[in-house]
Amino acid sequence: MKTTGANSASGRPLPAVLTDFDDTAAAQNVAEMLLNRFGDPDWMDVRQRFRDGHINLKEYQEITFRNIHADRATMQSYVKEHANLRPFFGELWGFCQANGIPMAVVSQGLDFYIKALLERDGYNRVPVYAVDTEFRGGEISYHYNHTSPGKESQGNSKGFVVKSFQERGCHVFFAGDGHSDLEAARVADVTFAHRTLAKFCDDESIPYHPFEDFKGMLLAVRNFSNNGHGPNVDHQA
Repeated sequence: MKTTGANSASGRPLPAVLTDFDDTAAAQNVAEMLLNRFGDPDWMDVRQRFRDGHINLKEYQEITFRNIHADRATMQSYVKEHANLRPFFGELWGFCQANGIPMAVVSQGLDFYIKALLERDGYNRVPVYAVDTEFRGGEISYHYNHTSPGKESQGNSKGFVVKSFQERGCHVFFAGDGHSDLEAARVADVTFAHRTLAKFCDDESIPYHPFEDFKGMLLAVRNFSNNGHGPNVDHQA
């Protein structure tokens, strides 16, 4: 689904910016940072089972974090000390705020570590569409609130979130890096991709712009906001 409606004073669709978190908005895979520091040593074996297709992302996530040896506050402190947002994230957020453009983090990761890094850098107002968690009695419960009804067992859906913004008349700019971003890239109006997602886009002939940081995305969103069109696609279907 691509945007067709208009939702701005100019009659053009309103841009919306959605970005993955681990290895995209964050310069590191924060989930894996936490598992390396606090998880069971065999968590990488579970990851391999996921990569081999024996378990889904939801199962991988819940199995690995089930045995993590730290409470929420300890993990959030570790994230704030060791993780970083990519360059120009703040500039993009500032431009979106100044121009009434929706911007959000869309992740199949866990909300508590995403919000910790955003809050550290003063971006606590950035909406987060991620796995909602509760910590009780040393255990974590998971809530998948951002997916199609009846598909909660598959985890959150970034494609579902992209479509929800498009249904509101938004022209969606999306950035991601991995397999879980592919369904979003298939439906987003403009995709910025790196790492594995770029390869998937090449394989499926999905047009995309290479992603290193948020400077290119900022320029593209600014150009669309001012002129009603984005830059030429670097990798064309």
